[in-house]
Amino acid sequence: MQRKHYSTTSLLGLCAMLALGALSQAAAADASGTWTWSTPGRNGGEARKSTLKLKVEGDKVTGTVSSPGRGGQASDVAIENGKISGDEVSFTVTREFNNNKFVAKYSGKVSGDSIKGKIESERGGNTRSNDWEAKREGGKSKD
Repeated sequence: MQRKHYSTTSLLGLCAMLALGALSQAAAADASGTWTWSTPGRNGGEARKSTLKLKVEGDKVTGTVSSPGRGGQASDVAIENGKISGDEVSFTVTREFNNNKFVAKYSGKVSGDSIKGKIESERGGNTRSNDWEAKREGGKSKD
């Protein structure tokens, strides 16, 4: 039986890769929880509160967004394509109204108990980009 000999360099390289992998997992921000933000109402109307519920498993993000519609009734919509990498979170939300689909792409940076980022959507062939900042309810950050 032959014994394999590994060089010190290859063993150090393997240890370094394992350590970096562990650090990248440990460095992921905690985006789980319930997040809220408000957007100004139309024509100076009352602000509309939105609620985002996120669950993170590894680099996958699932959850729902709840926001008031035209009649004031809140509706829950499942997020799609949710991902987290380090402190960057992203997902899409598809809503349907009068047989038309509207897709909003959310991206943001998690910092403690806030997420700051952009919401991009398309309407009438024009892309819109708005800032958003959500605060975690209960302030449960582990950062």
